[in-house]
Amino acid sequence: MEKMPYRAELDTAVGTPATTTVVRTEWQRRLPVLRGDQVVLRELRASDAAPLFALLTSDEVARFISPPPTSVEGFERFIAWTIKQREEGNYICYAVTLMGFDTAIGIFQVRQLEPSFATAEWGFAIGSAFWGTGVFQEGADLVLQFAFDTLGVHRLEARAAVANGRGNGALLKIGAVQEAVLRKSFLRNGQYLDQILYSIVDEEWHMSRRSRVQTNIRFGIRVH
Repeated sequence: MEKMPYRAELDTAVGTPATTTVVRTEWQRRLPVLRGDQVVLRELRASDAAPLFALLTSDEVARFISPPPTSVEGFERFIAWTIKQREEGNYICYAVTLMGFDTAIGIFQVRQLEPSFATAEWGFAIGSAFWGTGVFQEGADLVLQFAFDTLGVHRLEARAAVANGRGNGALLKIGAVQEAVLRKSFLRNGQYLDQILYSIVDEEWHMSRRSRVQTNIRFGIRVH
């Protein structure tokens, strides 16, 4: 999700009540906490603005995503927007933290591309100090399980710039299938970049997960 759905110019006032009554699912009321061996995913909160600003605005992280907010206050507005979108049932955003520590070191996002999340898009940004540590792999597994089992996603898409070798490698590692090259589809720093479109479908993911669970059980590895 290199084109982040958040747009600062479309910010609405924080705390504005909804004008229509809707029936909300549990995750619309409050995102469940997702726990792995080293990673804990939880909903963003205002106190995450400063660490996310420090980690996600570095050139290493930001070079292949839509420009992130340019200030701590901008991240505060982004966080308020994520909560509003979750309450409306359109989008979720998880803060990535490490077990035993509550500081946000990155985010995972999922947004619906059609009603009821039948088709959705996901994306992620992790502070560069945590690349290659297994944080992405474990966090991605948790998010994918939530997307397919709780949100009811059938098809989950992702986009990564062709030049983003690390991002492409991460998607391939978790089983995403390359479908197409989207030519000149992403504008970044005044230049249009080619992107690769990836997908994961629910049947394939569940089959892969069952296989991994059986392998882990065979070798005595903890299964979540």
